[in-house]
Amino acid sequence: MTPTLSDDDRKQAVVSLARFVDDELDVELGGIQVESLLMFFLKEIAPVVYNQGVADAQVFLRDRIADLEATCYAPEFTYWPKASSVRRK
Repeated sequence: MTPTLSDDDRKQAVVSLARFVDDELDVELGGIQVESLLMFFLKEIAPVVYNQGVADAQVFLRDRIADLEATCYAPEFTYWPKASSVRRK
């Protein structure tokens, strides 16, 4: 699955990427070139980051589910102390 960007996010990413290339690499790229570079990153590299995020989420949820009883357990019938479970007259 190739991650996608909204139009606003794409515009901001293009501006940011163009600035990075200009400032850090001293290369000026045109808008079409920056868009192409962004599309390359989204198709080639973004899935790696996306898949790692999914794997991290699976581990997180698996750990929480394994500890579900300790996390969500409520003791039952605790109103009366155990020693006084026999009713006296």
